[in-house]
Amino acid sequence: MSNLDPAAVTKPVATWRKVVAAILDFIFVFAIAGYAIAQFTGNTTDEGFELKDGPALLLFAIVILYFIVFRRFLGGTVFQRLLGAR
Repeated sequence: MSNLDPAAVTKPVATWRKVVAAILDFIFVFAIAGYAIAQFTGNTTDEGFELKDGPALLLFAIVILYFIVFRRFLGGTVFQRLLGAR
């Protein structure tokens, strides 16, 4: 007999859920943060936004920080939580 608590044993998460969550999270943070930075720096266009140099680096940093902060300190990103991919 095993002394493991059945409630403590978790099933592994399907790989497709992790991949879909990562893609959706990237699109989500890229679109929102990118548009916000473009509005603030005046880089909006008729089609959306276009970031170069400093604003593009800022967006890149925000995307990285989003994944680090949400996964480490908040228990998972938005779409990891929605898709159960934690």
